[in-house]
Amino acid sequence: MKHTTIFLIFMTLLASCSSNTIYDEPKDLIPKDSMVLLLKDLYLATSAKSIKNKKQQKKISYTPLVYNTYKIDSLRFSTSNFFYTSKVDVYEPMLDQVMALLKKEQVFFTQAKKIKDSIFNDSIKKKKITKDTKEKEFEKFDVSKKRRSPKEFLKKKKASKKN
Repeated sequence: MKHTTIFLIFMTLLASCSSNTIYDEPKDLIPKDSMVLLLKDLYLATSAKSIKNKKQQKKISYTPLVYNTYKIDSLRFSTSNFFYTSKVDVYEPMLDQVMALLKKEQVFFTQAKKIKDSIFNDSIKKKKITKDTKEKEFEKFDVSKKRRSPKEFLKKKKASKKN
């Protein structure tokens, strides 16, 4: 009796774990290509919550901005996402595309940051003035050196015309 009860409980649990539910396609299903771009932007929006903005504030939700960009509401996204997640064979390649797009953007922004930093560092190197260059600049504008009087200037000018 004890073994049959345990067996029945085990079989009930085993049967309840399997999912044979097939969901119908919603009327306003978001197309796969749009869903991939939407998921990418939603991943970026949710990850931006943990980063401080210029006003040093965290936990600003950019999700509504993404929904407005794609002109959808959260209900339409939920139903479409629920449909796609119920079909793993369709959803997995979509997630792979999302990851590829995110990696491509990461490479782009990493290279852009390197270029920006190198330009900034080059401009700092150009701005560095050594002691010698400071002295040369000072000599150009040094008023303490004796200047020629206008008479001396005219004498030299006349002498150069005669030659």
